[in-house]
Amino acid sequence: MTMALTRRQALALAAGLVALGGGFMPLEALAAKNDAEDLIKAFTGGKTPVGGKVKLDVPEIAENGNTVPMTFTVDSPMSADDYVTDVLVVADGNPRGGIATFHFTQVSGVAEANTRVRLATTQNVVVVAKTSKGEYLTAAKEVKVTIGGCGG
Repeated sequence: MTMALTRRQALALAAGLVALGGGFMPLEALAAKNDAEDLIKAFTGGKTPVGGKVKLDVPEIAENGNTVPMTFTVDSPMSADDYVTDVLVVADGNPRGGIATFHFTQVSGVAEANTRVRLATTQNVVVVAKTSKGEYLTAAKEVKVTIGGCGG
């Protein structure tokens, strides 16, 4: 004799398993790990970026993490043989580290972008630029967030 569960019995069984923690992971285990370091390593191929030629302009204190203004400029001649090809922007305190990737060519004129980013909590914003010569340049700045932007 086969026992068939009614819809009501199945829902009751599922609710009981949830209440008992029947094999489900805690919410902390489901939370995403910030992958900013991994993104930078993948972007640079493991090379260490050098500071000094990237200017990062973000506020020191952001009253609202939902809309934090950010501008970066990379000091580059943007000539046919020496120009910025890509710029990666990450944040080390968001649930996921990647914020944006920008692509440039020598005809871009300047390697610069202005946007607004979302920051969950006080954290570092990191910009890494790749040049056509295979060099990696970087700048980072801590932003203190008073009202969280990613659910906080």
